[in-house]
Amino acid sequence: MGRPMLDSLRNMGVRAKGFDVADVGSAWVTQDAARFAQDLETLITVVRDQPQTDEVLFGSQNFVETAPKLSRIIISSTLSPRYVRDLRDRVPSHVTLIDAPMSGAQVAAERASLSFMLGGSKDDIEAAQHLFLAMGKHMHHMGDFGAGMQAKVLNNLLAASNTAMTRLVLDWADQAGLDEGKLLRLIHTSSGQNWFASGFNDIEFARDGLQDDNTIGILVKDVASALDGAPQSADTRLPRQVQDTIRTLKPRN
Repeated sequence: MGRPMLDSLRNMGVRAKGFDVADVGSAWVTQDAARFAQDLETLITVVRDQPQTDEVLFGSQNFVETAPKLSRIIISSTLSPRYVRDLRDRVPSHVTLIDAPMSGAQVAAERASLSFMLGGSKDDIEAAQHLFLAMGKHMHHMGDFGAGMQAKVLNNLLAASNTAMTRLVLDWADQAGLDEGKLLRLIHTSSGQNWFASGFNDIEFARDGLQDDNTIGILVKDVASALDGAPQSADTRLPRQVQDTIRTLKPRN
C-alpha cells in the first residue's frame, strides 16, 4: 500500500519520496538508506510488522538517528497498541509521534480514499492533516498517541472475522450449488452485509489462501496485535478461533 500512498502524496504536490529494501521501480523510491535520510523531515512507515518497524526506526536503517532533520514520525502499519505506546520512550522527545493506521486495502490506497485512525495531540494531527487528506477521505481522531492503533486492531478484528466467515459461507454455497455473484449481491443488500463481501471482486486478497507474505497472512498478525492489546480479563477464545480459521484458508478460484 505504500507505493500508491506515495503516488497520492506526490499527486497533491507533496515533496515525498520512498524507501524500500526490496522494490524500487520508480524515480521516487530508493534502496539507499543514507540518501533517503539526508533531507527526511516526516517519516511515514508502512511496513509489515513490528520487527520491520524496529529495523526502520532503530535497526539497519535507524532513521531515528541517521536522519538529522527528522521531526515527525507517522506510524501507519498495523501493530500492537502496546508496542506503539512504548515507542514514545524509545524515540527522542523532540520528534513528534502520530499513530495513523489506515483501512481500505490496496484499492482504497490507489483511489486515495483510505480511512485513517489517528492518535496524537490535536495540534500534531492538524499540522499533518494535509498529508492524510492527500491519501484518504475519512479521518478519525481517536485520542492520544496509541489510541489510533487501539482502534485499528479492533477494526481489523472485525475485518478478520468477516473475512473468515464470508469465505466459509462462499465455500458452503459452492457445495449447495449457489451462484457466487448472485449470493454476493444478496449479501450486499441484506443483513449479512460486510465490507469484505461487498468488496469481494475489488479487494486484491479476497480469493487468496494463506501465505506468510500475503495479506491473508497479515490478518493472522493483525489478530495477534489485537490480542496483545486485549484487556486482562477478556475472553479471547473467539478471536483465536478466527485466527485459526484464517490459517486454514486455501485459494479460491
